[in-house]
Order: sequence, then structure tokens, then C-alpha cells
Amino acid sequence: MLKKPIKSLKGKNIAILAMGESQLDFHIATAHSKQYDEVWAINAMAGVIPNPDRVFAMDPMTRFFDTDDAGNQTELLRRVLPQLTCPIYSVELDERVPSIELYPIESIVRDTECGYLNNTVAYAIAFAYWNKVGSVAMYGADFTYKKLVYFAEMGRACCEYWLAKCMEQKIDVSIALRSNLLDANVEIKDKLYGYHRLQDPVVSYVEDGSMKVCKYSDVIKQQMVPYGISGRADPQTEFNDIVEPNKP
Repeated sequence: MLKKPIKSLKGKNIAILAMGESQLDFHIATAHSKQYDEVWAINAMAGVIPNPDRVFAMDPMTRFFDTDDAGNQTELLRRVLPQLTCPIYSVELDERVPSIELYPIESIVRDTECGYLNNTVAYAIAFAYWNKVGSVAMYGADFTYKKLVYFAEMGRACCEYWLAKCMEQKIDVSIALRSNLLDANVEIKDKLYGYHRLQDPVVSYVEDGSMKVCKYSDVIKQQMVPYGISGRADPQTEFNDIVEPNKP
């Protein structure tokens, strides 16, 4: 088990890839040459992306190998986990998974003075925080969906808590466009409650690494780009403006 942070991770650009719908934004971004120093897979995503750098599977391996409790993930993880050579962080060792490592729970809880960890994605974010990475891009960490108002998966608050700690430590945090984490999928004019009811809402956004606040009409005048145009001419914008995760 790790006792101290991994020196080579300090300052690195990390993508954390979970299984929600906003994982699609990761595939779109990488198809357009977006790169990260490391990509960390959550559970079954270890079998979806080629050569993940680290995997977080914070359930005993018995859940995957001896039961069907993991549902549709079960068959994939049984096939993939024994073949991986990257570190697979979990709660206990299992000889069926040669590259499994114990998650450094004691060191992380002690060093961060926090034991609020109630889902696997949060463990990955806490690991990034503990290792003082340079940036964290979140994909596939979706806990509710606009079209499924009666569905919610626990863990969003815990992930947002650890992301806030990352931001306080000056770790750059970005969220996939489709994800609800930090209200990333909420339209800019609706993000600031109360102000969203004004005829010309007050909005906040990131520009040149700092937060800006202004009226929505000012944003439209300065930054509106006509997306969706099809033709021979290239749109007058960088494609990264479309595929990059949101900066909260």
C-alpha cells in the first residue's frame, strides 16, 4: 500500500473516466486529439478504453468474480481485470487480479483529514487531490439526468466536495459538457439561482483562468458563435471550445 504521494503525478493532467453518458464527451475529445498525461478508469471503463493508466474498483473482487451483483459489468470485469498491468486500486488484494493494489486509505484519510468517501469516483478524485495533480477532467460521472427526473445515484455531493477541495488546492477542474457535476450541463443563463429569473440574467464564466460576472446580454455580444453551420468554410471558432469539458 502506498504511504506517500507518487512524486511523478504532481502537476500532471488527469482524466477520470466513469460510466455515465458524459463519457461520450471523452471519446469525442480524444478523437479530436485531446490528450492527458494519465487516464484513470472507473470500474468497467477499464475494459472500454485501451491501456488505462490506473483503475479504481473500490469493491472486493469477490463482487465481480463470485457474484453477479455488479450486473452488466460482471462479465466484462471478469475478463479484463486479470489481464490489466496498470495499478488497480481496491479495498483488498485478490490473487485472481495480479496488478491489484490496496488503495492508500489510511494515508489519504490522515493526510487530508477527511473520511467522506461514499463512491468509487470520489476515491479517484481524492487520490488526485492527495497526489497534487495539476488538473482533473471529469467524464462519465453523471448522477442524475434531465430526462430521468425520478432517477438519481448517490455520490454526487461527495464528488463535488472533493472537486471543491481540488480547486482550493489550485488544481484545475473541468467537467464534461453532458455531466451534471457542478451544474456543468446547466445553461449559463440559468446557473446563478434567482438571477436566472431576470429578463437579462447575471451569469458567471471562466475567462483566462479567472471568474467573470456580467449580464447575459454582454456575453452574447462578445462571445456568441453560430454553432451547427455546415458548409465548405470552417466555423470561426476553435473546435476545443466545443469538445473541452466545462470549467466551473
